[in-house]
Amino acid sequence: MPECRICNTGLREPFLSLGNSPLSNAYLSCDDLHRMEPYYPLEVYVCKKCYLVQLEEFEIAKNIFSSDYAYFSSYSESWLQHCKNYTEMMISRFGFDRGSFVVEIASNDGYLLQYFRQNDIPVLGIEPASNTAEVAIKKGIPTDITFFDTSYAKKMREAGKLADLIIGNNVLAHNPNLNDFVKGLKLALKSDGVITMEFPHLLKLIEGNQFDTIYHEHFSYFSFYTVKKLFASHDLDLFDVEEIPTHGGSLRIFAKHKDDKSKTVTNNVRDLLKKEEASGMFNLITYTNFNEKVKLTKRKLLQFLIQARNEGKSVVGYGAPAKGNTLLNYCGIRTDFLDYTVDRSPHKQNKYLPGTHIPIKHPDKIKEDKPDYLLILPWNIKDEIMEQMSFIREWGGKFIIPIPEVRIV
Repeated sequence: MPECRICNTGLREPFLSLGNSPLSNAYLSCDDLHRMEPYYPLEVYVCKKCYLVQLEEFEIAKNIFSSDYAYFSSYSESWLQHCKNYTEMMISRFGFDRGSFVVEIASNDGYLLQYFRQNDIPVLGIEPASNTAEVAIKKGIPTDITFFDTSYAKKMREAGKLADLIIGNNVLAHNPNLNDFVKGLKLALKSDGVITMEFPHLLKLIEGNQFDTIYHEHFSYFSFYTVKKLFASHDLDLFDVEEIPTHGGSLRIFAKHKDDKSKTVTNNVRDLLKKEEASGMFNLITYTNFNEKVKLTKRKLLQFLIQARNEGKSVVGYGAPAKGNTLLNYCGIRTDFLDYTVDRSPHKQNKYLPGTHIPIKHPDKIKEDKPDYLLILPWNIKDEIMEQMSFIREWGGKFIIPIPEVRIV
């Protein structure tokens, strides 16, 4: 029986079962199609003590995130704007300048640190995937190709390179060793420094039926209550929190050393805890009832696709995100329903989706084929995609938005 990765309690309470699935970022080449593809259980549990929702670690993080990682952050314009706005806000609020030192964990291709560099603020990226890190280095962003953990943080401390700001966007959920990771954050932070972390909010996942954000690369799913408890166990206080719209609804937490008296705790902390309590986040029934809602979504999506294909309509996908691979594999959607999908990233084009083996094309293919329906897999940026692909209206094309429920627009 698996144990909770925060408090070591045995996990008996099921949250969701999505069957068996390959790794969501394990895109295939043509030569891979006739080779054995590993599948792992996508079984999710909730801890009855700290309410952490979590998967077992079937594949170690180093095998998932090292070397040829398919996700590059810079291909979403809305995400880049989000990061630019964040940079401006942090500089204005905390006064970071040329004398500061900003560190980002899981810095990917330098999508965020480039904006601090533009303000002449010294930065360091920490990124385990060598292919994305090399892109950042070519941009002039110093990047260490490694995982962040307590051992790395100790080296920072020994070298006198403590951070004024540590950033972690969508990395907390990717780390199976939560206690070691947060302990490292404390070691690497200056006495008056700030940590910000962004991650999908479990409350929004449940309310918005966002089950496709669950995949093996995401080991944990957090409420604010749970993440506050985790940080407090390592003498780090959350002094502020923001609810932000990214990834279908995320949290941005602000952390400081427990004995740092220079920062006061905002009302946002109290208010969000009350909101989570009122939403049933401290009641196991909220978690165990989620499975039935997901099954209904699967049936509705399949019913629509079956009807559309029986009527001779063509359906293709937009995007090749990890969340899309969870959705397609769970629902059993392959090329009998979806002819292909398209993606702006050249790192994914001419490859195939894991499990379903749906081919990934260049977006120009949409204009050539004029499909009747475009299934938006990265629904969290649907507005950006619908604007980019608005020309499908010219031939009567429509968009399919699968989450939180099937909508045709």
